Amino acid sequence: MFAAGFGEAFAEDAAPLVKVLVAYHSLSGNTERMAEAVVAGVKSVSGTEVLLKRVGKVTADDLFSADAVVVGSPVYWSNMSGEVKTFFDNWQFKFGVFPEFKMKNKIGAAFAVGGQVSSGKEVTMLTILAAMLGNQMIVVSGGGAFGASATTEGDSPGIDNQELADAKELGRRVAEIAARFKASSAK
Repeated sequence: MFAAGFGEAFAEDAAPLVKVLVAYHSLSGNTERMAEAVVAGVKSVSGTEVLLKRVGKVTADDLFSADAVVVGSPVYWSNMSGEVKTFFDNWQFKFGVFPEFKMKNKIGAAFAVGGQVSSGKEVTMLTILAAMLGNQMIVVSGGGAFGASATTEGDSPGIDNQELADAKELGRRVAEIAARFKASSAK
């Protein structure tokens, strides 16, 4: 027996390995730091495997073999970066998710990094989540109402320990929910 990390124990054959893809775009390194904290949260849950990749490096196999996908973006003009938008566009144009809805019932979540307190982090996370919902994914939050976020300019000293803890919490929650969903689907 092993503990799946959420207070319920399953026989090893009843708890298949949960695969989580953490995909992000980062120029300054700030979103990458948050992505690494999400990965640490995923790793804190037994029976998980995590893959960290920049959005431009994700393959169709990475995407379709994942049980959960967490996407992170810097805030550009109160929205996701162009690279993250292209990543979602590629789900159809490069990876062919339609018409079969190949992402259906996978767990999804978002995180964002913006310069100012009200720079559009929530809008950015909501646009990421909207793309996931359009693909019939099951979205979860953690670390905040819509996901984890960080502020890096103005009065902020940069990404702080609480913001990193929120990102880690998001990763942990995604892994736990994905494990629960996969275990219940296997029955």
